[in-house]
Amino acid sequence: MKTGIHPDYKPTKITCACGEVIETCSTKQDIHVEICSKCHPFFTGKQKLIDTGGRIEKFRKRYGMQEK
Repeated sequence: MKTGIHPDYKPTKITCACGEVIETCSTKQDIHVEICSKCHPFFTGKQKLIDTGGRIEKFRKRYGMQEK
């Protein structure tokens, strides 16, 4: 590798809005994020699927499907 052309790779802290702190290495110093794996709904199991505008009922009605 050529010397002097690569950025410095140093330890840094990633801080989430929920307060979670992750220590890793990066070329940037002290990164702040809004959502992490500790508070994201997909990873916490609190994700809710929203039926917007009755799309499921509309599909069932169109294809003659009955809910079991």
